Amino acid sequence: MTVRVVTDSTADIPADVAEVLDIAVVPLHIHFGEETYEDGVTITSEEFYRRLTTEPHLPKTSAPASGTFTEVYERLARETDEIVSIHISSKLSATHSSALLGREAATASCRIEVIDSYSASIGLGLLAIRAARLAREGASLDTVVQDITAAIPRTHYFGVVDTLEYLHKGGRIGMATALLGSILKVKPLLGLRDGVAHPIERVRGRQKAFDRLCEMVAGYSGISSLAIAHTTAEEEMERLGARLAQFFPADRILRSRCGATLGTYLGPNTLCVALIREDAGNGPTPEPRHAH
Repeated sequence: MTVRVVTDSTADIPADVAEVLDIAVVPLHIHFGEETYEDGVTITSEEFYRRLTTEPHLPKTSAPASGTFTEVYERLARETDEIVSIHISSKLSATHSSALLGREAATASCRIEVIDSYSASIGLGLLAIRAARLAREGASLDTVVQDITAAIPRTHYFGVVDTLEYLHKGGRIGMATALLGSILKVKPLLGLRDGVAHPIERVRGRQKAFDRLCEMVAGYSGISSLAIAHTTAEEEMERLGARLAQFFPADRILRSRCGATLGTYLGPNTLCVALIREDAGNGPTPEPRHAH
């Protein structure tokens, strides 16, 4: 039987893609005061971003309960005896831990492998999609796990945020950094390194930030998968896609929208890029060339 793939809503996989590839998506929770929503299920992106930008208090996020994972695993175990569950970096969320606890509680006779992607958003999304395509080709669970584990260090996720305000309010950066960003009107380029958010550089002005995203993609060789996403900047995302088509086939660039979980911290007008490089042999992982 085909290996089944599970991920979580932070993967920001478009619903139609998840449906076609039969990827089970477990939603994280968004809390506006006493109100709780399931990311991408009981609150739309439009409604979430409207409330994010108009309500005085930042929403909070939380991982799915372990019991939710148990239910998903046991449901899928009626269709398969092999499941791979790939999740947002354990350094950013308790979701991976919750999935491990959910696996322990599952009683179905099904082999379940839980993988920490050390990534987020469309970086995680590309890995889950890769796993699902391997599964559809008939790959075994061992083959899928081996491939995804090897692809994780070759997966890169980065982007530009319009303001550091949401990262600051969410407790992800200090006040001094937030103030500096607002005073200088800089556009911070952020990425993930070893599963943790880190600043790449600061660029003055939106257009320069846009150009740097393109330069960074150009700096990677052997790209096998490429995705772009936005929070509330769809037109700009489409412009980015047009620019990146010189480096990667336009019809294979995955386009998505960051859901409520990541949107809570990234804020409006964020643009993100994720890519997976093909295996570059045994040599060191090349860093992107930084143009100046």
